[in-house]
This record gives sequence, structure tokens and C-alpha cells, in this order.
Amino acid sequence: MIKEAIQYVVGLGKAEIHDRNGQDYSDKPLHLLKEPTASALEVNTLSGVVDYLKSEFDGSGHAIVHVESPTSVLVQSQLNGDENRSEWILAKAMTPTFHFDRFYDTESFNIKLQSTFVKSEDRDIMLKIVGNIQEENVHTHGDDGVSQKVVARTGVANVGNVEVPNPVNIAPYRTFTEVEQPQSDFVFRMKSGPECALFEADGGAWKLEAISNIAVYLGVELKKEIESGRITIIA
Repeated sequence: MIKEAIQYVVGLGKAEIHDRNGQDYSDKPLHLLKEPTASALEVNTLSGVVDYLKSEFDGSGHAIVHVESPTSVLVQSQLNGDENRSEWILAKAMTPTFHFDRFYDTESFNIKLQSTFVKSEDRDIMLKIVGNIQEENVHTHGDDGVSQKVVARTGVANVGNVEVPNPVNIAPYRTFTEVEQPQSDFVFRMKSGPECALFEADGGAWKLEAISNIAVYLGVELKKEIESGRITIIA
């Protein structure tokens, strides 16, 4: 304990540099004093990123716009002398929640389809089936592992077998609202309850499309800044 205390006190003294065999050595540990870096301002839209960069609010230095994911875009400075970057602004998309691979009751599923998906033909077909399903007869269905048939109202008073579409090509709200929402295939399944679920079936390809859409949007909105060499987009 005393030994450590003495070493600490000795270490408080001024460091001395000694030459040994043509090389400089210090008799005490030296710690690099790094340049300070800025932390990111957070926004929720791509237009916020565009407005910030066009305003040159924090200067007109070169910036890298990194499209990290379908829901995240980070703007950073060039490397400083310590090989670090300042983070100027971070955009995080606000997207509605839908749990894929989980069954919903028909009422909840109906609401989710209308509130978290872009209007499309396949979405409207699912809404029609889910809205007209006969609760007492939902267990009477044909299922070959791919397609399903359920008992539903087919008219004002008619009840008949309705084929459940599979796969369905729809576009959930999964990225920034300023860009087109990527469409992708989903497996649509129903079971007694009645309950409905969607299972992703595109292997995550939609993420690459969303990132590309974001890069295209930023490329158009920041065309002048890109052409001047002040902004570089990485996606």
C-alpha cells in the first residue's frame, strides 16, 4: 500500500525524457490529449438533415452523410488529427410498430393493416377477408401448406369459401416518410380464434431498397452541395 502511494506521488512529478540508443524514452507514462469532438444533434426526418446541411449552421466544412440503415442517417465531419470524427446530426425515423411473426386477433389486425401499411391492392384484399370472416366457422378451412381457404361473407347475405392470398406483396411503414416505402413479400396466415399473422418472406432485401431510396432522396435534395464537393453520401 505504501509502495503504491510512493509510486503515485513520484508519478506526479514532471516527466523527464532520456535518450537511449538513439530513441527517446519517458520516465513516466504519457497520455494523449485528444481533440474534442461534437455529439450529434438528433432529428426525426430527412428534411431536417437537408435543412441543417444547407444552412451551414456549424460551418461549411466537408461532411460525410452515412445512411446507416432504413431508419438511421448520421452526418459526420472529416477525420481530425486524432483520427476521430465529430457527429453533427443524426436522423432517426419514427415508424409505427407492427410485430411480424405474431398472431393478432382480427380486429387488431384490421386496425394495424390500415394504420401501419401503405394502401395497395393486396392490403385491401386482406382487409376484405379479415373484415368478413365468419368467427364461428373459421376453423373450417382448407390448408395445403401454402394457400388457405376460410369461410367468409362473400356478399350481403352469402357465405362461402374464400381463398387467402399467398404471398402478399405489401409495403409497411418501415423507413422515413419522405421516401417510398419498399414493397416486399409476406406469408399471410390465419388460424382459429380467429387470428391473423404476417411473416417476412424477402430475406431482408427491403432494407437495401430503403437505403437506396434514402440515398437517392438526399442526392436530389443536396445536389448543389454534392457537386461542390462539400458533401459525400455513403450508403
